[in-house]
Amino acid sequence: MKCILAKPRGFCAGVERAILMVEKSIEKFGSPVYVRHEIVHNRFVVDSLRKIGAIFVEDLSEVPEKAVVIFSAHGVSKDIYESAKSLHLKVIDATCPIVKSVHRSAIKYANSGCSIILIGHQGHAEIDGTLGQLPLGKMYLISSAKEVQKLPAMKKEVAYLTQTTLSTEETANIISALKKKYPGIQGPKTGNVCYATNNRQSAVRSMCQEVDLLLIVGSQNSSNSNRLRELGDEQGVKSILIDSVKNLKKSMFKGVNTVGISSGASAPEYLVLEIIEWLKEHFNLEEIVEEQTLKEETKFPLPAELAAT
Repeated sequence: MKCILAKPRGFCAGVERAILMVEKSIEKFGSPVYVRHEIVHNRFVVDSLRKIGAIFVEDLSEVPEKAVVIFSAHGVSKDIYESAKSLHLKVIDATCPIVKSVHRSAIKYANSGCSIILIGHQGHAEIDGTLGQLPLGKMYLISSAKEVQKLPAMKKEVAYLTQTTLSTEETANIISALKKKYPGIQGPKTGNVCYATNNRQSAVRSMCQEVDLLLIVGSQNSSNSNRLRELGDEQGVKSILIDSVKNLKKSMFKGVNTVGISSGASAPEYLVLEIIEWLKEHFNLEEIVEEQTLKEETKFPLPAELAAT
């Protein structure tokens, strides 16, 4: 059997920054520190941070007054910032800078009088945070090209934004439908899909030409990991999203000569390495090849209050 590893894979700059911010906060302020929502959508990352003093909550009412609270990489609504202020909490904001840029765009479009359409999946933490940048009802949320036809005629100028973890194909179809319905619509050509999401999708797309089975390492609630698995399916390759090596069974590999492996932007690299070791133990793994489609060099700095810790 041959194994092909996609590169880039795994942690993106936003995830690395968010995890480091929790670690640095514990180091500076002591434990516990509170994290609203999972810092990133991966239970192994969450469990490792919990062990060193992070307490994960879904509501700020669970956080003691004046405690340290960290907002996850997905971003939060303006109401959450106000609630934290009223509770006199020390806020460390780990929102991904790319998500922050979407928030700024929403506010800019609203201030210019535009009607705003947000492309994304209802209930996802990032979408909740983006919708919450403006008063309720100020953005239309859609998740498919079919839903474009249900949108009303707009008297104002129209702009669109997208969730950063969608697939480029998914956003392209919806954006195309929006441009047909609203010819003068404003927005980025390919949506707000982040560089890391796009890069991982490109690497998987390239690898799918060579593999019989695609394994995507990532949690079930990770949007970008699910998009990678869906991309493999779209390329005609049997694709499975797995949390860890514990999800593997020998029966998955019946008739497989070449297996491809990638991982979502919130999945630690050691999970991939454990899978490779499992393959070595259970099959005659003749060759392991890492196919690099491009080199990522993006880094996001820590806030000043944590940089010197």
